[in-house]
Amino acid sequence: MPEEMVAVCSGYSPLLLQLLFNRGLKSITEIEDFFNDSVFPDDYSKKYDPFLFKDMGAAVETIINHLKAGQKILVYGDYDADGVTATVILYETLKLLKAEVSFYLPDRVGEGYGLNQKAVEQFIADGYKLIITVDTGTRNPDEIAYAKKQGIEVIVTDHHTLPDDPNLIPPCLLINTSNENDNYPFKFLAGVGVSFKLIEALLSRANLDDSQKKLILDRNLDLVAVGTVSDMVKLIGENRLLVKRGLEVLNNTKRLGLKELIKAAKIGLNGQRLDSWNIGFQLGPRLNAASRLEHANTALELLITKDQSEAERLAADLNQKNIDRQKITEEMMIRVEARIDKQNIPEIIIGLCEIEESSWNEGVIGLVAGRLSEKYYRPALVITRTADGFKGSGRSIAEFNLMAAMEETADYLDKFGGHPMACGFSVFDQEKLDKFVEKMKIIAKEKLVGLELKPKLSIDAELKMADINLGMLEQIEKLAPYGQANPQPKFVSYGVLVNEIVNMGTNSQHVKIRLTDSENRTKSFWAIAFGKSEAYSHLQVGDIVDLVYYLEINNFNGRREGQMKIIDLIKK
Repeated sequence: MPEEMVAVCSGYSPLLLQLLFNRGLKSITEIEDFFNDSVFPDDYSKKYDPFLFKDMGAAVETIINHLKAGQKILVYGDYDADGVTATVILYETLKLLKAEVSFYLPDRVGEGYGLNQKAVEQFIADGYKLIITVDTGTRNPDEIAYAKKQGIEVIVTDHHTLPDDPNLIPPCLLINTSNENDNYPFKFLAGVGVSFKLIEALLSRANLDDSQKKLILDRNLDLVAVGTVSDMVKLIGENRLLVKRGLEVLNNTKRLGLKELIKAAKIGLNGQRLDSWNIGFQLGPRLNAASRLEHANTALELLITKDQSEAERLAADLNQKNIDRQKITEEMMIRVEARIDKQNIPEIIIGLCEIEESSWNEGVIGLVAGRLSEKYYRPALVITRTADGFKGSGRSIAEFNLMAAMEETADYLDKFGGHPMACGFSVFDQEKLDKFVEKMKIIAKEKLVGLELKPKLSIDAELKMADINLGMLEQIEKLAPYGQANPQPKFVSYGVLVNEIVNMGTNSQHVKIRLTDSENRTKSFWAIAFGKSEAYSHLQVGDIVDLVYYLEINNFNGRREGQMKIIDLIKK
């Protein structure tokens, strides 16, 4: 940490400045911008004007023309939590503006990602004159050209990577943060973030007073936070501000479906405030479970329902689906891992459903790919068999750009899309699949040769337990909400004494450990390790350990005290 930064930023502790420095904030201006949310959300446009998108003005005018003409509008979304929340906020806003509007989410298994010809044909038959996509559409030039030829206007709002070939960019109004030729300065919005910018622009032209416009925008921020965190986009800049304000709205949400889903997940109890972790690991997975096992409409209907009993029923249904999804994921993970040579792990892990096996559930192949990538620190593809051929999903590591690899193998793929860290694809022919797999292996070997492919723990700072206090934790909490590019800080302490061990949970699966500085025993903290009671069963009172952990403030019964959440622990 440069000394001049410490001198100028006297309002921040040296530890907080170190954490900011670790996150790439190396100037006073960057630090002030990181914390400067005083203008948000009272005047959203002071952050970034939505009309900085080059096609935003034309898109708003197009929507207004269809509104005035009373023509049918369709909001076409993706089936994940980002797409569902993006669909809801645009659909509900258009309804408030008296539009004749409906929504459509494709079936993950039957239709797959993006627009499809059969659905477009149905929209034509149903008399729709405008399709607005959210969180999808960027890689559907043929379907969009067909819709336009049949007299339907199309607006694509999305955040997924554009094709390298400009001839494959959809021939319509395009609002996409990934578009390098666009003027919008923040490039990391989720699909729901782009949808939010659209309703912000649309409301700016609406015949409503400013207080009504602000109310509509504010009440949608809970869903913006849920979709943004669930999609694991970078939680910096505008995303951080949207999620920070969105968490405030979420913790006081009036949306029946979200309230019931929070109850079903058994979170937010005893006044505990929800944070980005609760979204990413508890609410988001439950919303995603709808499309993984059946249809995303269940999640969407939960978010728009005004009926209490329906909200309770749908929340309970999603909660059960999430439990089922966890079991299916675990079973598939076991199958794929059984085929990995642990003594000679390849540069890219490719799990393919064998002919003799029943098809793997398409809804969870991405989750399995993610777990494989995380566990073995390799890019991973999981491919299942379908009635039409094969469908795959991939997850990656920082050193390997999946989308760039997909572009290199595009000749063997019938459909693909995604991000550098995640992708989805379809192949209809066995010979093409074989060539695709071999080419991916070659690319991975070339790109990853000589690199040490091992999971790494990036530790922010070493702390003495005697130095940890509530004031320090309050400074650290200023970094929240946490997410991609702004991870929760990790700390390490060496030579810590185990004072007490308590197993917790329904099946005693969690462990709670009282830890004390072995040199200065005047201060101790509780440390919690979720699901690790078996892994740490060898620990005994009196042991000395080194540990990596998160620091949090535990609010319980009016008491605020420091608490550790164990990431890794080694007995000395």
